[in-house]
Amino acid sequence: MPSVSTRRDVLGMLGGVGALLAFKPALAVVSPQAQSPLAAFTGPGPNPFWNGVGPYVTYPQKLPLLRLTDRPIQLETPRQYFRSAFTPNEAFYVRYHLPDIPNAVDLATWRLTLEGNFDRPLQLSFDQLVKEFKPVQIAAVNQCSGNSRSYFQPRVPGGQWGNGAMGNAMWTGVRLKDLLRRAGIKAGTVQIQFEGLDHGPGPADKGSGRFLKSWNIDESILNEAVVAYLMNGEPLPMLNGFPVRMVMPGKFATYWTKHLSFIRALTKPDTNFWMYPAYQVPDTPNGSTTPADLKAGKVKMAPIGHVNMPVRSFIATPDGSVPLVRGMRTSIRGVAFSGQGKIVRVDVSVDGGKTWKPATLGADHGAYSFREYSFNWTPSAAGNQTIAVRAHDAKGHVQPDSGVWNPGGYLWNKIEQQDVVVLSA
Repeated sequence: MPSVSTRRDVLGMLGGVGALLAFKPALAVVSPQAQSPLAAFTGPGPNPFWNGVGPYVTYPQKLPLLRLTDRPIQLETPRQYFRSAFTPNEAFYVRYHLPDIPNAVDLATWRLTLEGNFDRPLQLSFDQLVKEFKPVQIAAVNQCSGNSRSYFQPRVPGGQWGNGAMGNAMWTGVRLKDLLRRAGIKAGTVQIQFEGLDHGPGPADKGSGRFLKSWNIDESILNEAVVAYLMNGEPLPMLNGFPVRMVMPGKFATYWTKHLSFIRALTKPDTNFWMYPAYQVPDTPNGSTTPADLKAGKVKMAPIGHVNMPVRSFIATPDGSVPLVRGMRTSIRGVAFSGQGKIVRVDVSVDGGKTWKPATLGADHGAYSFREYSFNWTPSAAGNQTIAVRAHDAKGHVQPDSGVWNPGGYLWNKIEQQDVVVLSA
C-alpha cells in the first residue's frame, strides 16, 4: 500500500506555497515501435487486444505509455501494471477532452474558488487546504467511461481504448462536504459544478471549450467526494491533475475534474455540452441498447453519473506472450473492482468458461479499490487453452458473459478471456 504522508510532509514535498510544478507536454519521446507498422486491428473476435494499438511514448513524469492521441493527450496504461492493487503514478493513464492544458501551476498564486450561490464565497490557497481541513484517505479506481471501447460491435466513435484506461490510487485530500460547509450553501441551489484549468476548442459549434461537470445537490456522491492533493502519497503528476483533482468514488472519471480550480453553487441546471448531450447512456438496467432502437428514437438517455461503474476483473498474467508448460505450475493473477460494492469473490476458469473455481483474494483496500486475486494452475494437457475470469461484488453483481452496446461505447464489463499455448515438457 502507498505510504501515508502528513500535512507537513505535503508542504515539504512542494516546497511550501511558492512551489512551481511545470513541464512541457509537447516534448513526447516516441519509441522505436512507432517506426514499425502496427498490427491490423480487426475487432474483438474471441480474444481481443488487451491494450490499444498506439505507439509507446514518454511524457514528463510518465513511464512509456500507449498513445491514442496527443491533442488532446490520451495515454493508456500497459497491461503489466495491473499485477498489483495500486497503479504507479508514473504509469497512470491520462485522458483529456480539450487540447489546451496547463503545463505549469504556481502554488503561490493558485486558488480554489468557491463561488455562486454560497453564503460565504471562498478563495482557498493550497496551504489552507492542507492545514485548515481534516485530511482523509480513500483507495479508489479512476476509470475512463470509454475503457474497452475498442471491443464494441458494431464499432462506435471515440478513443479506441483497450483495457488500460484505468488505474487505482490511494488518494489523500479534503472532503468536499467540508469545503461546502465552510462556504455555506444557500437555499435555491440545485447543482454543484466543477471546473479545472483545461480548455480549448471542443466539438465545433457546441460551446464546449470549457470542461464543466455538475451534480444535483441531493446526490449522495457529494458526501463521499474528496478534493485530492496526494496520489499514492505523492503530489499529483501534472497530467493527472496537479495541484488538486476531484475523486468521485465508484463513478466514472469524467466527473473526476483535474486541476480543480472552481466549485460553483448553481441555481439552474447545468446544460453545457459535457453534461448534455455528452456522456449519456441508455436508461436501461445495464446501459445497453441496439443500433436499430437508437435509430428509431426508442431510447431514453441519462447522464452516466446516474450509474456507478459495473463490476470488472482482468487477467494481468499470463498474457499469452510466452507458452506455458504441461505439468509446470503457473500463477494466474490480476485485479478486480466494482463501483457498486467491494469485491467478495473472483472465479477463474481454465476451460473457456465451462467450469469455474474460486481464486485467492488479496488484501481488502476498501470498497472502491482494485483487489488482487491469484489462482495456481498446473496445466495437465498440451495445446491451446483459454483462461477466463469473473468477479462478484458485495451487492450481488457478477460479470456477464456477453457485452453491452450503446452509442458512447460505455459500461463494458464482459468476462475477460486469455488464450494461452501449453507445451509438452
